[in-house]
Amino acid sequence: MTQAPPRSTRAAILVPFALVTLIWGSTWLVIRDQIAVVPPGWSVTYRFLAASVAMAMVAWWRGERVTLDARGWGFAAAVGVLQFCLNFNFVYRAEQYITSGLVAVVFAILLVPNALFARLFLGQRMGGQLIAGSAVAMAGIALLFLHEAREGPTGAAATLAGIGFTAVAIVSASLANVLQATQTAKRYPMMATLAMSMLIGAIVDGLVAWTLTGPPVIETRPGYWAGIAYLAVFGSAIAFPLYYRILREIGPAKAAYSSVIVPVIAMLLSTLFEGYRWSLLAAAGGVLAAIGLVIALRARRPNR
Repeated sequence: MTQAPPRSTRAAILVPFALVTLIWGSTWLVIRDQIAVVPPGWSVTYRFLAASVAMAMVAWWRGERVTLDARGWGFAAAVGVLQFCLNFNFVYRAEQYITSGLVAVVFAILLVPNALFARLFLGQRMGGQLIAGSAVAMAGIALLFLHEAREGPTGAAATLAGIGFTAVAIVSASLANVLQATQTAKRYPMMATLAMSMLIGAIVDGLVAWTLTGPPVIETRPGYWAGIAYLAVFGSAIAFPLYYRILREIGPAKAAYSSVIVPVIAMLLSTLFEGYRWSLLAAAGGVLAAIGLVIALRARRPNR
């Protein structure tokens, strides 16, 4: 009797997985344009204020209502602070020190804390095939990292600062990812709860931005606000619900493989729009990351 294929190879997972990866692969270029005039904290605030409104409209259209008890508000606040405040504040600040490509490459390490936290908090074990896929993918990420570090225009101190900020963002995002895989998350309507999480995150973002950089800074350039709209609607209100549904189906470890392919997508887009030139090292890294993804997604779902 043949065994049914793993959930992660079904179209219901692969299609939204591909969509999320393409969207988030494009956001790195847009984020870079958000920190030229406006301080990073305020750009993050504007993004998630707009995203919370968009998400609330989607929730209303789907008939979801905010029916959170004390535990639900605590959950929404935790996701808001971890995912939509700490994660993005540190990502935006990292791009002040290192290239968006290098931030995207470092962020691919998300699969490691996702797997560790899933084991620690959810009891999910990584099978041999998932470990093998992770090893191949991380080898590819290492090659991409080496290429970006060599090509990066910043000095060693700035590079280390950027990587440090990205590392904090990764841990924050990973903890939020694991929260979404808990039974608590499944008790509440996703869209409405995410709208509240984004709103809470935006409020905290604004308080942090005002404390660190002073009153709001307004950018008058239309391109800036077009970027805010794209990041709010596509990069947040559309991508996060899709990603969290994938995460709940296949677990945090496998879902984090979107971050492995994102830097490859980011570099492909950079080739089209920024004149990025591929080296043999970068191409080999991209191929290995893709192979690791295929191996990992074909693995059985981790045991609980």
